Parts: sequence; structure tokens; C-alpha cells
Amino acid sequence: MQSSGSQLENCYALTCDPSIEANDPQTSRAYPRPQLQRDRWICLNGLWKFSFDDTGQWIRPTDIAEWTHTIEVPFAPESTRSGIGDTGFHPNCWYEREFNVPQGVGRVLLHFGAVDYQARVWVNGQFMAEHEGGHTPFTIDITSVLNESGIQQVTVWAQDDPFDLAKPRGKQDWQLEPHSIWYPRTSGIWQTVWAEIVPETYIERIRWTPHFERWEIGFEAFIAGQQDEGLEVKVKLIANRQVLVNDTYEVINGEIHRRIALSDPGIDDYRNELLWSPEKPTLIDAEIQLWQGDRLIDEVKSYTAMRTVGIQRDRFMLNGRPYYLRLVLDQGYWPDTLMSAPSDEALRRDVELVKSMGFNGVRKHQKIEDPRFLYWADVLGLMVWEEMPSAYRFTPKAVERLTKEWTEVINRDASHPCIVVWVPFNESWGVPDLTATETHRHCVQALYYLTKTLDPTRPVIGNDGWESAATDILAIHDYDNKPTRLFKRYGPEVKLSDLFDRQRPGGRVLTLDGYPHNGQPIMLTEFGGIAYAAPEQPDTNKIWGYVRSSDISELQIRYTALLSVVNKVELFSGFCYTQLTDTFQEANGLLYADRTPKFPIEAIAYATLGRGEEEEEDVMLSAVKAKWSPDNVFPGAVKAGWAGTDSVQSVPHCAGHPGSQPR
Repeated sequence: MQSSGSQLENCYALTCDPSIEANDPQTSRAYPRPQLQRDRWICLNGLWKFSFDDTGQWIRPTDIAEWTHTIEVPFAPESTRSGIGDTGFHPNCWYEREFNVPQGVGRVLLHFGAVDYQARVWVNGQFMAEHEGGHTPFTIDITSVLNESGIQQVTVWAQDDPFDLAKPRGKQDWQLEPHSIWYPRTSGIWQTVWAEIVPETYIERIRWTPHFERWEIGFEAFIAGQQDEGLEVKVKLIANRQVLVNDTYEVINGEIHRRIALSDPGIDDYRNELLWSPEKPTLIDAEIQLWQGDRLIDEVKSYTAMRTVGIQRDRFMLNGRPYYLRLVLDQGYWPDTLMSAPSDEALRRDVELVKSMGFNGVRKHQKIEDPRFLYWADVLGLMVWEEMPSAYRFTPKAVERLTKEWTEVINRDASHPCIVVWVPFNESWGVPDLTATETHRHCVQALYYLTKTLDPTRPVIGNDGWESAATDILAIHDYDNKPTRLFKRYGPEVKLSDLFDRQRPGGRVLTLDGYPHNGQPIMLTEFGGIAYAAPEQPDTNKIWGYVRSSDISELQIRYTALLSVVNKVELFSGFCYTQLTDTFQEANGLLYADRTPKFPIEAIAYATLGRGEEEEEDVMLSAVKAKWSPDNVFPGAVKAGWAGTDSVQSVPHCAGHPGSQPR
């Protein structure tokens, strides 16, 4: 593991034992659990046998009549990259493959990154485990059922009722064809499957919690397997090639809970060298060893960071200082692979693109992202708001499912420094009667306080968008496309009493009766949504957006005008623009679905940072459209200092998009 933004030495780890099947670089991915890494692991991505079972007649592997397909894991069968590309309604699907790991190499753990929605797993014909929740990992110890031959067989039954609206499903559509703001379904395995070799006693889980105010890092370790006397854990922390800590702690009842005090350099100049921020994402490498006497039992690599986030009066705070959030809404979909990234490099590239566009963070919308995305956000310096995918019916079962899966999410991701805000609900989805029904309000409040209990170190937004009853940040969604109206609504002349008593963005009250605004930071966490639909584009009537632009120049002008106004509103402590990429029919991205910018990325960054033209949008539009020609640029681009050939032109190297013309 490297710190301070440098690359991994080896993105595809190979097993160190020649008797264990090596990872194929064509199908494997970088280490799937970046904050607890071991050398001995096997990536099980690649080709698996596959069959649909639409009638649900099979209940065990021996019932399977025929394997009708071959699928490429970890891509869902709805995706074209899987080799199947079937987007119909299929509530049951089965997987099977063999891999090589002999008996006697240690304990063998089988890991699933995510299976949507319910999974049952057999190994060598023996039923091993069942897991519910489409966005969280689970692990099975398969040591007891390994074949002596070394050839092991794993079979998975994934159940995912496409019509069940009481389960957390995020943006997955319940209709046959994606409509409005909902996208194709993702069934079955959609994150990496892998096996790991561990000793009889091993480090099962760790958690890092930085405490900036005391210049300490909280460290928790949980030991699994045989619990012998005299176990100790040695922790070495290294940053900027200097050893910060080299301590040893005794394991008590299988656990360690310590606050590791660092030598406080005192003056800010020296402190800043160790602090993590988007501008300087310094990571602290960790080497963790499990010892019994003078015998090394287990060893893992990890990382953490010194940073703190919080709320002080009306401002978001990073490392004890007010910090303005410039976020973009990120759906986390790809055209050919849906919710699964096509590669680790694609995840890294998304982080790089967001930063190059002037944003310092993303709001991951209705998706729990692959840990590899969080790794690159940690390494490259991008803040992340993590949001629970919604259910769309309010039932006791839905509440139970949300609570269980959200708890698993927080436990999985709490150590990532990039995550700065938790969001259990969005726009009252799943709790549609907040204004009238007490049980709906109690549900939001319960998830808010549960989140604060599981992680008291980060702000929590109970319900992002409106109808707030429990929140650390007052988050507003407002898709008014007129900058002058936005400025009038939120600018210096507005009275807060009028804002909360009279305004109804989206037709909803911002705070519920009995839960007035108590000075929390106010942020505009969804706005914009400007779709680009070229007149010559086929099926242009299917393109969805909150407002449409018919040419790229108009899109650039509208974005610049909106961001100019939003950046000037002193009431806001940050914003989140909708959205990063086009996602199926929802064409309101700053990037096309293939991550090509719709207009020059420098111009996007210029506007994002609030340095764009300050004229009112309609004036700009009329001035440019009156004299528009392909050689012209709009006034903001001239101010930025780039040439006409670099602005508001056909998108370079973007085959397949209307009006595209490679240079």
C-alpha cells in the first residue's frame, strides 16, 4: 500500500503458494478489500456456468436440469458485458464454477462483494450460508467442506424479485423498460467473488477512527478462529516515509480497542503535512501483525488518515476549518456493465474526472459503491456522501431490511477517510407520508440516531431534499432552471422564516412541523439537471432531464449561469449538481455515459469554481444565439483564456453521440 496518492505497486495480487490457483489478470481485479489486505487470495471473477429459473422450481444444486448460459462475473446478467444481456423479469438465477485450492493450506474464506438481492451458497454440494441485502458483502468459512483433490465447486442461488418495492433497490426499475429516473435492474452477483487463505487464528476485521482534536487515531481489531492465550497485535503506522507508531497491544477476549496518540507537532504548518484533505490526501500506511509469543501468526496491510469532519454552527468543517462543499451527483452506472465498474481503472478515472471538473466530492446517489471506488477517493482526495438505496414501500419488512443493510454498510465503510456524510433517506422515498404519518417520521429519526450511534464522528442527513425531521445539514433539492429566481429565493434579501415557512421546492416543505431549522448548515444538494438532446438525435422524445438544451453551447451557458449564482449565495455551505454522467434515458450529465465531456473540461471546472460569466442566463443565451457559429465561443470562455476551437465545439473522440466529430 502506498500513501499520498501514489499507485499500488501491484494491482493484481497473486497467491504466494504455487499450489493455489493464480489470479488471471484478464478477469481479476485489484484487491477487493483495500483496508485489510493479505497476499494469499484468489480472484474468482471470470466465466461461471449460469441458468435462469423463472418458476423457482430448483431449491438445491442437484435440481438444476441444465446450465443454459455462461456468464462473466462480476457483471449482472442484465448487462451486455456479462455475455447475457437479458433485461427481462427473472426472479431466480443460478451460478456455478470450480477453483483450485488444496486442503491443509490454512483456513479458506469465500467472500462475496455483493449479490442482489438474496443469496444461498453451496460448496462441494454442501449448503453453507444465506445472505440478504443486495449491496453489502458476506463471508463464508469453507474449510470444513474442502475436497482432498483440491478442486472445489461453488454454487450460488440468487433471488431478486423485480416487483418487490419493500426492499432497498435504489435506482433499479420495477417496470420492464427503464423510465423517468430509474434504470435497468441488477440481479445476482455484481461485485468481486474471491477466496482468501488465512491461518487458524486471524485478524478478521479492523476499524480506524481519527480524532483530530486529540491528535489520536482510534484502532479496533477483532480476532477470529482459535483463541489462544498470549495473543498480541503489533501496529506500525508510517506516513511520508517516517514511522509514526510502532506499538504492541494484548488481545483481550478476541478484541483490541485503543486510541493511538501521535506526537503532536503543534503548529499548523507541521500538522498540515499529516492531514488528509482533497487538496492533499495524505494517507497513513499501516502494518498489522498478530503474534503469539515469538511466532508471527497473521499479517495484514491497511491504511488510515488523520482528518476530522463536523458541523460548527452554519458551516461544514474539515480538519477544524470551514470547508465549502462542491459536489456532483454520481449514479455510478456504466452503459455495458450497469452498477459494476468495467475495471478498477474505470473507478480511478471517475475520481480523476470529478476532481478535474472542479468538484471536491460526490454524492453517491442511491448506491453503495464498490470499496475500490472508496479506495481511489481516499488515495486521490475526493469526499464522498454515502447514501442508502431506498425501498419504495413502507412496511415493517422494509424497515427491517433497511436497518440491517444500512448497519452493514456503515460497518464496511466507516474506516474510509473519504466518507464525510451519511444519508439514510432521499426525498422521502420509502417514507412518503412524513408530513402526516408519525411512524414514517419515527423511521427517519430512528435511522438518523442509529447512524449517529454507529458512527458519531460524521454528520448525518436524515432525509436529503426536504421534509426534514432529524438532520445535521439542511439539504434542499431545487430544480428551478432560472438563476435569477434561485438568487431571489436564497440570496441576501431572503429571510430564513420566509424560506422555511413559504418556499416549497419540489412542492414539499423543507422542515416538518415541530422540527424547525436550528442553525444547521444549508446546502443545495440537488439542482441543475440540464439534459442535452440534439435535434437530430434518434428517440429524442425519450431523453429525460429537468430542463433541456438543444445544443452544447446552450448547455455550457446554462451550467455556467447556474453555478455563478449558486456560488454567490452566502446562505449555502455547499452544493451538489445533478449530475456527473448521462445514465440511460436520463441525459443530464456533464459527461456522456462513456465519460466523454460534453464541453471542455476546463470550462466545466471554471464554472464549478464560480469563476464564470455573471450575466443573467437569458441575456447570455440571446447574445450568443443571435451570432452563433461553430467558430464562436461564449463570453465566459473568452474570459478564461482559451481559443474558439477548445470551447462549445463538437465533442472530441466520442463515437456514437449525435454531432460528435473526432479531431
